[in-house]
Amino acid sequence: MKGRLGFFLGCGAGYVLGAKAGHERYNQLMRLYENVLASPRVKEASAKAKDAMGTGIGQAGVVASEGRTKVSSAVRGRRAGASGNLAVAPPPGS
Repeated sequence: MKGRLGFFLGCGAGYVLGAKAGHERYNQLMRLYENVLASPRVKEASAKAKDAMGTGIGQAGVVASEGRTKVSSAVRGRRAGASGNLAVAPPPGS
């Protein structure tokens, strides 16, 4: 019970203190965020990251396609080779 009371008192104190700082601090943080996004360095880094992502996704698509082709041909090869060598045991009781 003591732990719960402390928890609720802490939540209440945080709410009161947050409400007093609330709107002004929120606006201050939003201005900071907008300034960071407008920064030329951040824009440049974002563009480089997007280019790298596009390149990586393209390469991943090529690798996945090659892997799919290899697996398909291996499965086809096993099916073709297995059909002539397949030995089935007679059903039990025959």
